[in-house]
Amino acid sequence: MTDTPRDRDTDDTGDTGIPAEAEAPAHGGAPSRRALLGWGGAGLALGAAVAGGAVAMAGGGDDMDTAGADTGGAVAFHGTHQAGIATPVQDRLHFAAFDVKTTDRAAFVQLLKDWTAAARRMTAGKAVGDGAYGGLAEAPPDDTGEALGLKPSRLTLTLGFGPSLFEKFDLGDRRPEALVDLPKFPGDNLEKSRTGGDLCVQACADDPQVAVHAIRNLARIGFGKVAVRWSQLGFGKTSSTTPGAQTPRNLFGFKDGTRNIAGTETDRLKKYVWAGESDGTKWMEGGSYLVARRIRMNIEVWDRTALQEQEDVFGRDKGEGAPVGKAKEHDAPFLKAMKPDAHVRLAHPDANGGITILRRGYSFTDGTDGLGRLDAGLFFLAYQRDPRKGFIPLQRKLSASDALNEYIQHVGSAVFAIPPGVRDADDWWGRALFSEEA
Repeated sequence: MTDTPRDRDTDDTGDTGIPAEAEAPAHGGAPSRRALLGWGGAGLALGAAVAGGAVAMAGGGDDMDTAGADTGGAVAFHGTHQAGIATPVQDRLHFAAFDVKTTDRAAFVQLLKDWTAAARRMTAGKAVGDGAYGGLAEAPPDDTGEALGLKPSRLTLTLGFGPSLFEKFDLGDRRPEALVDLPKFPGDNLEKSRTGGDLCVQACADDPQVAVHAIRNLARIGFGKVAVRWSQLGFGKTSSTTPGAQTPRNLFGFKDGTRNIAGTETDRLKKYVWAGESDGTKWMEGGSYLVARRIRMNIEVWDRTALQEQEDVFGRDKGEGAPVGKAKEHDAPFLKAMKPDAHVRLAHPDANGGITILRRGYSFTDGTDGLGRLDAGLFFLAYQRDPRKGFIPLQRKLSASDALNEYIQHVGSAVFAIPPGVRDADDWWGRALFSEEA
């Protein structure tokens, strides 16, 4: 199936990693108690304790300040590209897909402006509007209040437009050619309630309450104009974009992100992630395309599988993460030494004409399925310059013959055009798309 858990092995996938996006001045302070506790009661600690003292992060460019991994800091909202793509990966995720309910284009444009203003404040660690304790006592507060007193926690908010949005507002002539509907892949078992969407917002932060607060407030602001179609909470980043950082492990226990693009690799970002002038859609220059896949992992079956078979499935050893026949995780893999259906062998760029995508996935656990099995897996997020040259051909290959398919199933799917960043205080999400229409 898709570049899933293995994909999560960026190494195998040859998938790119995630570079760092523009990040901004940090607000100082030690990690919040919530950030250390994680999703209430999940029992999963953050990858590593973060030392106190905020670190400022460079804003508005392609380069990443690799020192900016402080849980309390703020990431710059303004920039050439949206934050949350190449930005150093945070520990927690709240992703939401929305259906647009209004047919009034002017009302929708105003919503985008209102969302931009709210995002600008929340990513800086400020309350929306006058805050939870401001405004008229006779009216609901401007902010729901649950994040008051918490640090910004490197919150990033990334917005995207789904294919169906262009139909709703008669924007077919402005729909990018690269924004194609994903085909049905072998083995897909997609649930309608977890698929599609006119809009998406990806909220990443080191404090789960900060991420949830952000989505909650955008949904509240959009009441009557948009409605949440589906959402996903995530923990335990499955990719790293920071050079030298420890490679994360997925829920199968294998390391992820060995070959992810580092945030300092601006040339690879330009080549594989950012849409450019030559791609034919001017309003998307500086943007990207996101494929989101909810991948259920058959935890109970995997946990009863022999270690040797597990390693054969991935093409890496479980302890060090080294490719077959190699000693260290980052040693160049010898693909022919692996089983023909090993994930690394099938997903590696050298086996796919150099196909490279930037992965930014998270693990999830959503209770049980009613049959005593964990509803757990990978929420796969892949950014690329063109899905027709990235995710789609790669997934076609993996879904046909990847040994990992025995242990995973794709149950949710969506694709979005991610517009370029908000340049300054007068700019707003999607302005380049709607400027002629607003």
